[in-house]
Amino acid sequence: MLRIYDVALKALEAMRPAVAAIERRDRDLARQMRRAASSVVLNIAEGSGSSGGTRRERYRNALGSAREVVACIDVARAWGYANMDSGALREVIGTLVNVTR
Repeated sequence: MLRIYDVALKALEAMRPAVAAIERRDRDLARQMRRAASSVVLNIAEGSGSSGGTRRERYRNALGSAREVVACIDVARAWGYANMDSGALREVIGTLVNVTR
């Protein structure tokens, strides 16, 4: 399992208060953010159990979902729903970019 799995899981846990704040203002955005964040962790786990092109594809899926979560954070910040740091997710993105090359 990639070490980044634990980082992604901790990032997801750290998002819980912000997602709750977003949900009070925009239920759809919170739901999308929750799904995308879960997808990051789940695809990293699935990729770790795969090989070859399937592994790379799962990690690419995780990468896309991680970028979607960062976009959700940006949207929430722009709308004034919540202000949270996306640093851990950016670390996840950096690692996933490297393993999908």
